Amino acid sequence: MTNTADAIIIGGGIHGASLAFHLGERGMKSIVLEKNTLASGATGRSSGVVRMHYDLEPESRLAWASFPYFRNWEERIGGRCDFTRAGFIHIAKRSYEEQLRKNIAMHQRIGIPSLLITADDAKRLAPNIEVDDFDIAGYEPESGYADPSASAASLMDAAKRLGARLIQGVSVTGIQLVSGKVRGVRTSAGDFSAPIVVNAAGAWAQSVAKMAGVALPIDTWRHDVAFVHPPAGIAQYSPVVFDSPNSMYIRPETGGLILIGLEDDNPLGESPDGYTDRAQPGFVERAVDRICTRIPKMEAASLHSDQGGYDGLSPDQRAILGQIGPEGFYAQCGFSGTGFKIAPAVGLCMSELIIDGKAKTVDITPFDPNRFERGELLEPEHAYEDVWH
Repeated sequence: MTNTADAIIIGGGIHGASLAFHLGERGMKSIVLEKNTLASGATGRSSGVVRMHYDLEPESRLAWASFPYFRNWEERIGGRCDFTRAGFIHIAKRSYEEQLRKNIAMHQRIGIPSLLITADDAKRLAPNIEVDDFDIAGYEPESGYADPSASAASLMDAAKRLGARLIQGVSVTGIQLVSGKVRGVRTSAGDFSAPIVVNAAGAWAQSVAKMAGVALPIDTWRHDVAFVHPPAGIAQYSPVVFDSPNSMYIRPETGGLILIGLEDDNPLGESPDGYTDRAQPGFVERAVDRICTRIPKMEAASLHSDQGGYDGLSPDQRAILGQIGPEGFYAQCGFSGTGFKIAPAVGLCMSELIIDGKAKTVDITPFDPNRFERGELLEPEHAYEDVWH
């Protein structure tokens, strides 16, 4: 077994798998090093929502470029991603209605099937929700959700068919540098050599960057979810709903369940190796209160399970994509909780950057890792409030 490749990817989540696949399509052989098992980090804890609604245009473009993968996964990748077209409703606070209108106009200019609907329209689409606290909402009829673990597994399988290798249970202990250039990595399983090393380590990305002498400003944030059995009378396949007034999102889940995630009181700065088998104390009670506010019939629901997870959070809550520090060292991290839905296009764009020197599918220069040192944080033209509060 050779320990030499064209590229080494640190992190076996959806992003590491996507990059390995796209590099393989261009003839580059990669080695993906994962400290645990495939999709055991943020990917395996992702809620799997597939939508294009962002207030930052480059993110919407990445999501739109990724969407054809999810809709045509078997033909494009092979295997399965279990995409379900459920529709997506974005409920904004009344104080952000103007931003909502302008962002939907931006989406439509890109070509995204994004509509402005009334509260009555939203009630028809999701009959059980209360609509007295908003007048308009965004709606994406083609959006929905997919299975993140299945998506990562099929991407990795496709990458293997193109010559990639996945090595699990391996911890990276150092980045090998010669004259300011990457030469490989040191690991618990020995040394691996490659002129390209990509940091796709998610919540562990800061510690990986330090090994290359790079100060990457990534914190960790914890994200918990609950799964509930809805009572009789609640439709199993309602749209995905992002509920900004209640800092919550909900979506259908396999087995007739409903998934609930909250966008506030998510602890920051904890160890990414923290306990995630259950949600943090008090989370389930808060989640139940929120969903009953939006869907009063859920008072009769019952808890199925709950869990936690960690992801990397950047200072502007946007992805970090590109070369930084030593020649040959790249960052593909900092997704701040929204990485799953854009992973196919990010992998493609990063492969273009590595091989061609520039991404052409979507311009990813706004996500340049060096922007923080320059003090140039990304600011949407029509921004909503920060969600990690």
